[in-house]
Amino acid sequence: MSGNPETKRALATLGGIVLAASLLLAACAPATAPTAEQNVVEIANIAPLTGPAADSAQHGFQGIQDYLNYFNESQGIPGVSVQMLWSDDGLDLSRFISAYRRFVESGVMVFYSDDTISIRSAMPQIEKNETPFLTGTAMGYMIYPPSWSYCPSGTYGEVSTAVLDYFMDNWKEQRPARVVYFGPEGELGRKSAEEAAKYIESTGMHMETLPFEQTGYVVIDATPQLVRIKDQGADLVVIQNIVPAAGPILKDAQRLGLVGQVQFAGFEFNLGETLIEMAGTAVEGYLAPKTVPWFDELDIPGMALIREVQMKYHGKPLREPEYMNGWTGAATMCEAIRRVIDDVGYENLTGAALKTTLDDMRGFRIDGVKTVSYGPEQRRASRMVATYQVRGGKIVRVSDWHESPILVP
Repeated sequence: MSGNPETKRALATLGGIVLAASLLLAACAPATAPTAEQNVVEIANIAPLTGPAADSAQHGFQGIQDYLNYFNESQGIPGVSVQMLWSDDGLDLSRFISAYRRFVESGVMVFYSDDTISIRSAMPQIEKNETPFLTGTAMGYMIYPPSWSYCPSGTYGEVSTAVLDYFMDNWKEQRPARVVYFGPEGELGRKSAEEAAKYIESTGMHMETLPFEQTGYVVIDATPQLVRIKDQGADLVVIQNIVPAAGPILKDAQRLGLVGQVQFAGFEFNLGETLIEMAGTAVEGYLAPKTVPWFDELDIPGMALIREVQMKYHGKPLREPEYMNGWTGAATMCEAIRRVIDDVGYENLTGAALKTTLDDMRGFRIDGVKTVSYGPEQRRASRMVATYQVRGGKIVRVSDWHESPILVP
């Protein structure tokens, strides 16, 4: 490829988005077909499978599909098959609404989606139709006030405090450490920075917050932001961008001599195999919080099971963090469906009954991977979080598991 570095990087980023779209057919392998004697319960997944968030959504999609295949084959509900319907909304609200209405009209009672912005706008319809939504991400407005949406963890800002704690546990200087959050506008970026600042102030942490550095979802050149960060003497930079942007940011940081001088960190869904491949040596030492174990932790029964299922269905391991949210989200939905059918029968399965069951779901253990506890006022499935780091090109846990703080409300 010829041309200047910015052009090359832009084309590479766009190529990644196109590739994510082209992989859609491969990701959408059909679930285990129900037999003629089985009733069917359908879960609808409305996801941004194309567009700027496609890379992330694809992995979550695959986690759902793999769990449903495993569940129907190995666990299951007597006489019932759980199947997934899906629609790509490309992060477009009108497409989300259209798909949602179509699924409701066809009788779907429970949904999964990573498009939390559209869920927020559609909430009046969701409440009117009484259809619970499980999500792969956690936004403050989805957690409080409690509604029909159910999140996998604390908010991005709440979870990010694990990295702040770990960094300060290893801070040796007398002066306050300087931290800057780096990311897009909204809940993923600026709101996370605000929640982190609230945590730092409330705990009296010996840390100073620098002004938030805003970027887009797609980053071609992060030099201006990184130069400001360098000039302000930042010690910790928390990148809240998704992988297609986090990779270029780290490469630019390496070019400017910041890698090795400044500690770089991210959020749960930008630290995976793709970032390591994209950023190369620039990602060494990178920190990120995680709310579920990493794929290499095969001493955990659920992680060993996931590896076995992936090898069975794909012939290779799939190692991106969004996959885990798809897997645990599907497990939670299947458990809620099973409980309702056990309690009141298949013929009385409704969205309202599923919500009641989710609101009473305490301590549902997913093979050591996660323990889900919802409640009438609790929309975080779990508050557990640990810090992981890239060491020698591998992702390893470097802190104990602990509860993330509640910063919303």
